[in-house]
Amino acid sequence: MSPFVIQLINGCFVSDIEEENQNTFQALQKMGVVEERDGLWKIGSLYRAGRLYIGKDGRGYIEAEFKEQKDLLVEPDQLGKAKHGDVVVAKRIIAKRGRASGKVILVIEKAYLYTIAYTDKDAMGNFQILNIRTGEPTNAIMTGMDLKAFHLGTVFKIDADDDKVIEVLGNLKDPKVDEKISLALFDRQDEFPPECTHQAKEVESKVHKEEHTDRIDLTHLDFCTIDPVTAKDFDDAIYFDLENFILYVAIADVSHYVPFFTPIDKEAKKRGFTTYLPHKAFPMLPRELSENICSLKPQVDRLAFVSKIQLDKNTLKPLQEEFFEAIIHSKHRFNYEEVDTIIKTNGQGVSGTIEKILTYLLPLQKITQKLHKERIKQGFDFRSEEIKLTIDANHLLVSTQTETGTPSHSLIEECMLLANQAAAKRFEGEGDSIFRIHEPPQLAKMETLLSELAGIGLYVESYEDSPSLIRAIQKEAEKMSLSSEVDALLIKSMKQASYAAYNVGHFGLGFSHYSHFTSPIRRYSDLILHRLIKTQLKNDAQEAEYLLRNIEPLCARVSELEREEVKAEWDFRDRKFARWAAARIGEVFEAEIIEISDNNDAKAVLKGDIKGVGVHLMGDNVMLFDKIKVRINEANIPQAVIMAEFVEKLSHEETELS
Repeated sequence: MSPFVIQLINGCFVSDIEEENQNTFQALQKMGVVEERDGLWKIGSLYRAGRLYIGKDGRGYIEAEFKEQKDLLVEPDQLGKAKHGDVVVAKRIIAKRGRASGKVILVIEKAYLYTIAYTDKDAMGNFQILNIRTGEPTNAIMTGMDLKAFHLGTVFKIDADDDKVIEVLGNLKDPKVDEKISLALFDRQDEFPPECTHQAKEVESKVHKEEHTDRIDLTHLDFCTIDPVTAKDFDDAIYFDLENFILYVAIADVSHYVPFFTPIDKEAKKRGFTTYLPHKAFPMLPRELSENICSLKPQVDRLAFVSKIQLDKNTLKPLQEEFFEAIIHSKHRFNYEEVDTIIKTNGQGVSGTIEKILTYLLPLQKITQKLHKERIKQGFDFRSEEIKLTIDANHLLVSTQTETGTPSHSLIEECMLLANQAAAKRFEGEGDSIFRIHEPPQLAKMETLLSELAGIGLYVESYEDSPSLIRAIQKEAEKMSLSSEVDALLIKSMKQASYAAYNVGHFGLGFSHYSHFTSPIRRYSDLILHRLIKTQLKNDAQEAEYLLRNIEPLCARVSELEREEVKAEWDFRDRKFARWAAARIGEVFEAEIIEISDNNDAKAVLKGDIKGVGVHLMGDNVMLFDKIKVRINEANIPQAVIMAEFVEKLSHEETELS
């Protein structure tokens, strides 16, 4: 649900409303839609606010506020100028008979502020402008310019209200336009507003210990960071006191440098997350902060917010957990590959600082192995493969790599999971923090998947609930050497993890309390949590009251921004795949069926040097996980879709040989 709608339903102070919603709120006041009750402004009982969905029959439905309510029906003649996906306010129409309905009186948040479109010609040679999202014709005008004068394939950013061209993004023939399209489609930003850049440049470039005497000095401890080799920002550093079994997880103290209501804070809240494309990161914070003073670089003092966790030497359960502001001095920056080699060779041949760090890092790795083994007794270990793309200077796809979890990844992950749990356990879970939740899947959905898997001969004889059914499916999939394929379907059948003010636990991880504490450089959710914990440490009731008064809309905002950020990354990936396929029309590839829809369409993933390329084809004569050959016959670069035709099914022997 829209964060602004949540404020209208729960009630809010005028000062709590975001700048972009102030004019709309004033309009609602004038119309008498909102009313003041006990100092809070709330939507009146005659009105409903929510996202509008329009069906194929032209009727609209406004999402229900609560589970026990029905969506509010809006007849076509009562929609006004509202479009599918808009957030609207409707006045209820009291029906004498039949279902109650509503009339849209105001659009408070548009689904799309602008359209991304390109010039093209239809089969008859007629000029047209097509919406990149839908492939359908749309309108565009440019003052003093005939759009036909542009080369075909020119991409425009168009105002959704008046159809005026805001910006020319480039041409589809140029691979560099893909980045601009993906960012624009999902409202991701590159450049920061001047006021943010100005503020970032005023922030100190060095930490002077004498200026922070109120912080705990941990600069004597041998902290280290472990990150990808290409990383430029370092959120987290670790140190393990082997004698006392105390884990220190030091996190960049972003909240120290980003106060409330500052230009950087407002921009970070708009972005929500850093967007990572294969060739470039589009950060949530200005690089002066994310890659410099906030980043826990080696051999320099840095401000950190530390989670200190003492573990039981026998059970490895946390005995004591505390949080405090500190100064650290990371002694070494590792990358994952280095640590994997060190683990494999047991640290042979190292000396100096690294040798000193390994006296705790290697034992800690053994401990995290045990932690992982215990964790998956309650949670789940899904074998999903991440495909990493490499693109050249011309922005063309040149290779892909399959990234799987390694010992170094697991080492860091288990440390971060301990800190994230410790942070969440400080709160009751009743609207008093931001939690990372993952609701349990419905048993009916799991059973539907089970019936689909029966088509490939995967059967489960007995189970009691969703968790036992998932484990049983995974066990059978492993016997059939289909673990990663079936895990992908299991993940798809579950609800997505999200942020919430009310804790329901994290099903996938098997945790009763979980949140995101460890990445405030790249996630706004973590910055919120840091601020909340600091209000506890400083007994700042006023700041806590402000944060919690707005915690539900904040959770809704970051959940929505996370989905958009992920979509942008996937959209860019698919555009690179489509461009790669466009140069291979008519070529035959081995593939595996990964999805068959109700209307007999199928989706397959190509096998070969380039991993992760998905193609669509008619599903005649194919079954789930069939190994087949397909021929690429179309690559639609604007819509980032690849079409293929079935060539033949591979025999078991051919599959074994390939």
